[in-house]
Amino acid sequence: MQKLWLKSYERGVPASINYPNIPLPQLLFETVRRFPKRPALAYYGRTITYEQLDLLSNKLANALIELGVQKGDRVAIMLPNVPQCVIGYFGALKAGAVVVQTNPLYVERELEHQLNDSGAETILALDLFYEKISRIQHRVPLKRIILTGAGDFLPSLLRLFYPLKAMKEGQWVRVPQKPPIYDFRKILKRSEAVQPIVPVKPDDTALLQYTGGTTGVPKGVMLSHNNLVANTVQCRHWMPTLRDGEEVFLGVVPFFHVYGLSTCMNLGLMTGACLVLLPRFKTEDVLKTIVRHRVTIFMGVQAMYVAINSYPHISRFDLSSIRICISGAGPLHGEVQDRFEELTGGKLVEGYGLSEASPVTHCTPINGRRKKGSIGLPFPDTDAKIMDQETGQRELPIGETGELVIRGPQVMQGYRNKEEETKLVVRDGWLFTGDMARMDEDGYFYIVDRKKDMIKTRGENVYPREVEEVLFRHPKIKEAVVVGIPDTFSVEVIKAYVVLKEHEHATEGEILDYCRKELAKFKVPKWIEFRKDLPKTMVGKVLRRILLEEELSKKESEVRR
Repeated sequence: MQKLWLKSYERGVPASINYPNIPLPQLLFETVRRFPKRPALAYYGRTITYEQLDLLSNKLANALIELGVQKGDRVAIMLPNVPQCVIGYFGALKAGAVVVQTNPLYVERELEHQLNDSGAETILALDLFYEKISRIQHRVPLKRIILTGAGDFLPSLLRLFYPLKAMKEGQWVRVPQKPPIYDFRKILKRSEAVQPIVPVKPDDTALLQYTGGTTGVPKGVMLSHNNLVANTVQCRHWMPTLRDGEEVFLGVVPFFHVYGLSTCMNLGLMTGACLVLLPRFKTEDVLKTIVRHRVTIFMGVQAMYVAINSYPHISRFDLSSIRICISGAGPLHGEVQDRFEELTGGKLVEGYGLSEASPVTHCTPINGRRKKGSIGLPFPDTDAKIMDQETGQRELPIGETGELVIRGPQVMQGYRNKEEETKLVVRDGWLFTGDMARMDEDGYFYIVDRKKDMIKTRGENVYPREVEEVLFRHPKIKEAVVVGIPDTFSVEVIKAYVVLKEHEHATEGEILDYCRKELAKFKVPKWIEFRKDLPKTMVGKVLRRILLEEELSKKESEVRR
């Protein structure tokens, strides 16, 4: 297969890489050797050096082993971006465990499913989540609950006053202090800081990353140490201007999502960067953090860049330290990209990936040629092609739309305990992504839309992204998402949900008239609904499913009447 994309690679990006055959914690160890005293983590005035991070993760690994965690056991981590999240991740891996990243926003039903499916017997969680965990404890395999507070790694003075602040905000909790409940700081304090001797192999499973995938209930994506190391190394080579030991990464994209885990945490720590941690995205806090720490690298999602672009007092903030930004977990619209680059002077490009690929497979060159609407080029050692949607067996020529399939060292081992579903998605080493895409003559790929999100209007297929691109160009619109609403048998109608920019006003008729000028008749939405905001995941991906469920619920109510 001819790799057309190689001719479009930025200077300094190799076609192939010699990957180290090591377990993931070895990446951290190599950085400790090179930059022992450099800050690894910065958290509201507290800094933890690489040397300290290594010792703290050793302590946690030894504590887990002492509590009975054995090689291959699953350890769930249910934390926002706080130092304990990073310490917990590397500590569990050093103990030979498999990390199960757990979304802090999960409701009890979702948490129960994930703990049962993964078989996790240990969880490291914020104490605020204890009540939720305790209600399902008797229905899941948990034997150990390790709790930590949001203030545990604050500087001394802030930690002293944190309980008062937490009580005032209703976030102070008291939990039992006896097994099976353990205090994070206490078990660290009594543990040895020596490197534990656990024979972890590069092809061992390192991470269970849960995803809805293309069908059914969330599935545990099994990613090996090799998968994660390979994707981290690929990310590093994609950015030839990255300066080891000098960069400052903004750690606001959640690390419990594999996008944040690989492109921010793993990459940042591999390159000796300082990770400035923020537990959640608040526009003003982010802007102040960029200025205070002179952040150079910002991995985010479009919603974050939109929020910064739209901030009313943005001119007060000097964002000139920003050098490289990547937008993932969804499309990046050209208007958002242009405005952000104008504000910062940095580069903002779109990348693409999925949990099943650790996650990154494609990215636009940082300093090379970019094409609007493109996800860029396949990573080094990543093969990609477009297959026919019906059979998945016929490769399509340049310019035609079909399903994007991928092969590379970052592709998962499979879904945990789901052999048949794995076979449907991984065929002869190729990962079928479920995304409809096309490739141009220069090897640039374009995501047309999710296969499952395609809207079937009368005799025509409509991809939501195309309609959304048009809506995004409207000067009054801040955000927009399009959903297919079932109308009659096997037919859907298009509905657009629109968030206007601050102080802007528009009517449904005004937006529809605009769409009629820009889109073929069958692509024009039938309805426009104005909203203050859109339902999103913590990563910032719009939840079309929630909007569709709302519409179906409305229809059911109307039928009952």
